[in-house]
Amino acid sequence: MASTVLITGANRGVGLALARHYHRAGWQVIGACRAGSDELAEVAHRVIDGIDVTREADVARLAEALGDQPLDLLINNAGLLHDESLGELDFDAMRAQMEINAYAPLRVTEALLPRLGEGAKIANITSRMGSIADNDSGGRYGYRASKAALNAFGKSLAVDLAPRGIAVAQLHPGYVQTRMVNFGGLISPEEAADGIAARIEALTLATSGGFWHSNGETLPW
Repeated sequence: MASTVLITGANRGVGLALARHYHRAGWQVIGACRAGSDELAEVAHRVIDGIDVTREADVARLAEALGDQPLDLLINNAGLLHDESLGELDFDAMRAQMEINAYAPLRVTEALLPRLGEGAKIANITSRMGSIADNDSGGRYGYRASKAALNAFGKSLAVDLAPRGIAVAQLHPGYVQTRMVNFGGLISPEEAADGIAARIEALTLATSGGFWHSNGETLPW
């Protein structure tokens, strides 16, 4: 039986590239997103759209829609980036980033835990900008804080889920050419997806809880 992956934010960018990667690898791909796309429909075994991962009711509907479908891999990919600088802080934008980048992956993970059995894996798509030690340029207060929070949540998940045989990784895709950065990145979504998938493949319970670049580099907290 084919393995099954659920990817949030799967309709474009890195999420869509991941959907294509796992489709080519023979996995059953379930894409969860606010609005579907023709590109996702071409590779997904199933698309569950109308899902805003910041809304508890939508996440509950996602879990209900899955029924008894077991998941081998959950990729929490949906994200949001705003650019705040000191003197021009937008606290509403910062809260929105915290909701989608940090709270939503934790909410989705908890809701879908009954579908994740021993040997399953969870990949949280985070950012190097969530590293406190690596911050040498400042700014982007909401994004940095939300990704740092996601890293903290992911580490706790790794500890709490180890007895259930579920491994967790925090993965930075790289500076990717997506709409989030006005397509100004250094690598393609396909390159990022291949790197992320390689890190997930290498993930074990012994390495669970780590923070890695998609190229394999271990990142500092």
